[in-house]
Amino acid sequence: MRDLFETVGPDPTAPLAERMRPRILDEVLGQDALVGPKGILRRMVEGKRVPSCILWGPPGVGKTTLARLLVSDELEFVPMSAVLSGVGELRKELERAKQRRRDLARGTMLFVDEIHRWSKSQQDALLHAVEQGTVTLVGATTENPSFELNSALLSRLRVFVLRGLDEGDLCTLLRRALRDEELGIQGEANDEVLLSLARACHGDARKALNALEVAAKEAMGRPIDGEDVKEALQHKGLLYDKAGDEHYAVVSAFIKSMRGSDPDAATYYLVRMLEAGEDPRFLIRRMVVFASEDVGPADPNALLVATAALHAYELVGLPEGVLPMTQAAAYLAQAPKSNAVLKAYGAARRLVLEKGAEPVPDKLKNATSGLSRMLGHGKGYKYPHDLGGLVPGETYLPDKLVGASIWPKDVEPEEG
Repeated sequence: MRDLFETVGPDPTAPLAERMRPRILDEVLGQDALVGPKGILRRMVEGKRVPSCILWGPPGVGKTTLARLLVSDELEFVPMSAVLSGVGELRKELERAKQRRRDLARGTMLFVDEIHRWSKSQQDALLHAVEQGTVTLVGATTENPSFELNSALLSRLRVFVLRGLDEGDLCTLLRRALRDEELGIQGEANDEVLLSLARACHGDARKALNALEVAAKEAMGRPIDGEDVKEALQHKGLLYDKAGDEHYAVVSAFIKSMRGSDPDAATYYLVRMLEAGEDPRFLIRRMVVFASEDVGPADPNALLVATAALHAYELVGLPEGVLPMTQAAAYLAQAPKSNAVLKAYGAARRLVLEKGAEPVPDKLKNATSGLSRMLGHGKGYKYPHDLGGLVPGETYLPDKLVGASIWPKDVEPEEG
C-alpha cells in the first residue's frame, strides 16, 4: 500500500485535523470492523482488490482519510468534490482514466467526496465507467445511499458503514495530537478536560481536533482547562442534520417512543429536535398523524390535543410554543393505543384497488330528477332516524362488496 504522505508530507501550517490524518490503517480509530486486524476493508487492501464502493458515515469519522488509504501502487488516486465539480469535469477525468489504462496499463481510483450532492442524472455519468472497470469508484457520503444514490449506480457498489467515534477513541486522538512533537500542538490537558471535549463533539474527530487547536491558543502555554474548551466550542452542536439521515433516525425514535408509551423518551427526542433547529410545525404535523395512526378510536381526544397544540403554537410562537408541544407529546405517549384507523384505511384502499369502482347501490343515490326517480334512485332507502338510528339488516357497500370487512372487529368507529 502506498504511503500517501511519502512524497509530500503534511503541511505544518494546515489545520490540526488535517495534520493529524492517519497515514496508515493502524492509525485509524473507531472502525475496527472495517480496518481492524480482521476487517473486511483491510483484507481487501492487503489483497489489492478494493471494489468500487461507498463510504457512508457521519461527519468527521474519516471517510476521506480511509479513501486515501485504500489506494495501492497500481492505482492513480484522483480526488473530486461533488460540491465543486460538475459533469463536464467528471467526463474529462473519466477520459483521462481510459487513456491511463490504455497507454500506461495503470488503473484509476476516483474518489468523489459528498457524492450525494450530484443529481441522479449526474450520477448516471459514472455508470459505464464503473461497470467496465475504467475506474474504481470510492464515494463518500453522510446521507443514506438508498435515498440519495441512483439505484442503478448503487447496485454496482459495495456500501461500507463508518461509525461515529466513541468518547474513548476521541480522547485517544486528542492525546495523540498533544504528544505528536512534529505535527501536533504544544499543550497539556488532563483526562477530565479531554473527556468533556470528546463528549461535546459527538463522534466527530475533525470537530474535536479543531476545537483542541483553538483551546490550546486560548490557553497560551498553560494547561488547557474547561473554560478554554467552552470558548473553543462556543456551543454544543447537536448531531442532527435536518436534511440528512440523522434527521430520519431521530424522528423515527420520537414516533416509536410515543408508540411505546414512553413519555420520557418522547419528550427527550422532541426537545433534541427543537434545540437542533427543527421546524416546530413539522413536529406537530407528525403528532397529528400519530394521533390518528397510533391512537385513533382508543382515545378520540388525542387528535384534539394534537391539533390544539398546533393552534397554541401558532397563537404564541416560540419560545413558549414548545410547552403545548411537550404537553401533546406526553399525552400521546400515555394515551391508549390502536392502529384501527390505519388498518381500516389500508383495507378500504385494497378493496378499491383490487375491485375497482363498484356501482353505488341505487337506493343510496339521490332522486334529483324525474329520470333518476324512474331509474329507481333512492327507492328502498330506509331513513335511520325514523327507525331509532339503526336499520337491522340494511347494507350500504356496493352489492359485490357486501360483507367485506374494513374496520377491525375489536374496535369499531364511533357512530356519527
